[in-house]
Amino acid sequence: MAFDSLGNWYDAHIMPRLIKCACGTGQVMKRRAAIVPLARGDVFELGCGGGINHDFYDASAISSYAGIDPHGVLLDSARAAAEAKGWPATLRQAQGEDIPFPSSNFDTVVCTFTLCSVEDPQRVLSEMRRILRPGGQVLFLEHGRAPDGGVAKWQERIEPMWKRLAGGCHLTRSIGSAFRGAGFDVEPLGQGYLPKAPKFAMWNEWGIARRPGF
Repeated sequence: MAFDSLGNWYDAHIMPRLIKCACGTGQVMKRRAAIVPLARGDVFELGCGGGINHDFYDASAISSYAGIDPHGVLLDSARAAAEAKGWPATLRQAQGEDIPFPSSNFDTVVCTFTLCSVEDPQRVLSEMRRILRPGGQVLFLEHGRAPDGGVAKWQERIEPMWKRLAGGCHLTRSIGSAFRGAGFDVEPLGQGYLPKAPKFAMWNEWGIARRPGF
């Protein structure tokens, strides 16, 4: 019971701060700055907690903004960031496996360092496709399985403990190929290891995944 209580306290108070710190380093922010400003129209952000992306949105290109996050503490930070930006935001506490918005409701989905921690990535990808209008885009920036065999082996060894410390974050999930498998047309914009960071945690891929149709 004491161990469970300590784990719950860690998840509620320490883990959100670690995630917000790790996902807001200088090099990570540079890559966010390359992808988030491409958002257009009615925008939905998966894993919006922390509000880290708000500084990069081009408000003049966005008709509406909505987002979800499963963690209440991080969601509070996102609400504060939206208020500081001075734009209306519809933010809800929810899981990516069951996005509480209608089908074909958005032009852009923004997904940054989020797919690594969802329970069912294929279902989440299906949900993102569902809420997008035909021809809509997912702007993604994710970390995942490295292409180098030696690094990938270390990812497999470290992942069980890593998930406990980092809010369920996986190190070995595919990125671009996962979007293709979910029926998206993928336009890669870049890939590589994050500079000055452990390779096992920072193979990044970013790009645009489009829902086919017009």
